[in-house]
Amino acid sequence: MPKKNKKKKSTPKGVLEPVEAKERIKLGTRDIFDACLSFERPVVEMERKINELRKINHDGIDLSGEIKSAEKKLEKAIQDIFDHLTPWQRVQVARHPLRPYTLDYVNYLTTDFLEIHGDRRFSDDRAIVTGIAKWEGKEPVCIIGHQKGRDTKENLMRSFGSAHPEGYRKAMRVMELAAKHNLPILCFIDTPGAYPGIGAEERGQAEAIAYNLRAMGELKVPIICIVIGEGGSGGALGIGVGDRIFVMENAYYSVISPEGCAAILWKEPTRAPDAATALKLTGPDLLGLGVIDGVIPEPLGGAHRDFNAAAENLRKTVNETLEELKKIPRKDLTELRYQKFRKMGVFSEK
Repeated sequence: MPKKNKKKKSTPKGVLEPVEAKERIKLGTRDIFDACLSFERPVVEMERKINELRKINHDGIDLSGEIKSAEKKLEKAIQDIFDHLTPWQRVQVARHPLRPYTLDYVNYLTTDFLEIHGDRRFSDDRAIVTGIAKWEGKEPVCIIGHQKGRDTKENLMRSFGSAHPEGYRKAMRVMELAAKHNLPILCFIDTPGAYPGIGAEERGQAEAIAYNLRAMGELKVPIICIVIGEGGSGGALGIGVGDRIFVMENAYYSVISPEGCAAILWKEPTRAPDAATALKLTGPDLLGLGVIDGVIPEPLGGAHRDFNAAAENLRKTVNETLEELKKIPRKDLTELRYQKFRKMGVFSEK
């Protein structure tokens, strides 16, 4: 896909500037043609036709002019669609099967990742990955993140990214280890919500999340939380208390899923699009409400179309934020973190 050659738009406050990626990496084994969203179909069909023209071009017939013209039309079509996404469509993009997951970012942005397993109480929850890695091959950091699967078998193993109590307890065990060794903590949030099964409730799902909320507030190391896909309810909050909270451009962060909200309020899950609008769950809405600190831009068409560009934008955000947080004395981090969350949801009436 050709790069845009248009006049640069002004970037809204809180929305970070995108950076250019060097190359592209394909995620998973599925193709965009087989895993497109309903509103993506027109541009996917255009891409299919462009690929057909390229094949003919390789056979000795010069179609470079037609290909270039079609690519310009494709770019404009993608721009028109993704510049006017509804909140419900952003939720669908956040759930895209080709969207980058935690381990994709970890493998791209870090080296020497050593995964740590188990909560030392019950078992190892594969819906949350934890470990220590070298950020950009240099600085040791603690990695915590929800992880979904690329196929049915892996999704069942990882509970579709919905963590059990042992997952949150594992996360806290590793975060406390990081605090002991003065390592910054990076949390990648991507979950529809905590696992709702009977066994999870019997083992203390609510207690595990509540404990993490309190304990994360007391850790005297920098904590950066990034919603890379779905940020659903307490499942997201269980690893979501940090000094800085960011949301990817096409991710969402909400107290409940749109389908759950629609089922409770109107007894009609089909009204999920209305619920998505009412919940104010997109990056710009959250930024305006003071819930998050910034929106990380995604490449044209979403992170699933150009993972490298999305990862580079995330890298830039983390680097800038780490430098900022390092200047804050460790003894002041917890008080500033506490005040940050205490200020949320406070309104005054005239």
